[in-house]
Amino acid sequence: MSPLYLPLTEQLRQFASGELSPVTLMQQSLARIAQHNPALNAFNFVFADAALVQAQQAELRYQQGTAAALCGLPLAIKDETYIQGQITTNGSRCLADFVAKDTDPAAQRLLDAGAIILGRTTTPEFSTSAVTWSDLWGVSHNPWNSNITCGGSSGGSAIAVASGMASFANATDIGGSVRIPAAFCGLYGYKPPHGRVAEISPYNIDLYCHHSILTRSLADLRYVYPLLRGADWRDSHSFVPDTNPELLPRKPVKQLKIAICAHLGFYPLAADIKRELLRTADELRAQGLQVDEVELDWDARVIDTAKIQQRALMGLLLKRQFGRPEQRALMTPYMQQYLAQVDSLTPEQMLDANLHLCQMWDALAKVFKHYDLLLCPTVATTDIRPDFDYSQHQVNVDGQAVDANKGWFMTYPFNSLSQCPVLAMPNGFCDNGVPSSVQIVGQPYQEGDVFAVAQLLADTVASDFYTRTFPPLV
Repeated sequence: MSPLYLPLTEQLRQFASGELSPVTLMQQSLARIAQHNPALNAFNFVFADAALVQAQQAELRYQQGTAAALCGLPLAIKDETYIQGQITTNGSRCLADFVAKDTDPAAQRLLDAGAIILGRTTTPEFSTSAVTWSDLWGVSHNPWNSNITCGGSSGGSAIAVASGMASFANATDIGGSVRIPAAFCGLYGYKPPHGRVAEISPYNIDLYCHHSILTRSLADLRYVYPLLRGADWRDSHSFVPDTNPELLPRKPVKQLKIAICAHLGFYPLAADIKRELLRTADELRAQGLQVDEVELDWDARVIDTAKIQQRALMGLLLKRQFGRPEQRALMTPYMQQYLAQVDSLTPEQMLDANLHLCQMWDALAKVFKHYDLLLCPTVATTDIRPDFDYSQHQVNVDGQAVDANKGWFMTYPFNSLSQCPVLAMPNGFCDNGVPSSVQIVGQPYQEGDVFAVAQLLADTVASDFYTRTFPPLV
């Protein structure tokens, strides 16, 4: 196997043993970017010279025995995340020259652990779309099928990891922006429960907002995620008690009871997505777990609640900063529509959304009173083109027209109920060659249960990903 596709845990082991040099891996990563980035559009900035210098420094640290936990690993950073001194465009021409004055807490922890930023990755404008394209940086493509989106908004990060350009990548999730690209690119994407990973203000008070990573293996996710966790004085919400840092399940894994809910009450579902979900349920049953199909008393108001609540903080903030007519004129059609909807937001809508959120939890709590975990698809279809624009295009799932903005992915209900940990991971393939994906949803803050069941699936339905099965560009 190419060193580029080794799990990052194995890359680190080989760094320590001398079998692989951080310089060699960085050179290969940069060559991979030069070869495939023009077609895939994962990176909008590449820091080749600086990354090679840091790789040489990392090699010395291994020789001296002073290497930190992620020392020498090529890391892709989403072009939304602040790194002091780096241009941070967030996919917008309004920020084409903006330079960050600080570094986000999660990114700082990765840097403190020795990871090396080799570039910044593409994102839709202001991360307001579930596909990745912008007028500033163009269209990004799925490495498994270039005619299909890579997902968004952390789409460039997902491409970088899936195509072997980077060992792992940071990502952010305000409605599924970690899990959607993880789904489309066959990766592991985790939305921690709110407060577990510190954020800068005012995003720390936004219950929808989470910072995390994208990896090719569950072992890599388990290795890096603890480095992100924990309190930071910039975020009062990050002091939520952590009673299970080892991510252990509350009971033996085969005693965990799992509810499987294909439609979350109202989503139409593509046949290939449902097929792989049911196959995943059968695999867990074959391993001795209780897996029952359940109904969830949710309806399409879930979509409206997420839209209104996302507009009420992030949307109003963007309107204040970038709402002038001359700024809007620079924006993509989907961003212009987004701000127009923010313009019409009312206090009554915000109150109704909050009240409906209580009803959403009441319905989910009825499931969690009897089951430890909920399994559902990550996306309802993978038939989404790379340049999809929800302000102009339509989506049909299983013959039904759905909300073009949010009717085809199933992630944001668990941003609404943000205390629930959710791990998205591959569980097979759709008919178009794009990976299928399942979400493992835990009870509030019960992360260990999620990771325990994910391990069972990583060893079975997902075992071929990036070990025997790779994107066809390899």
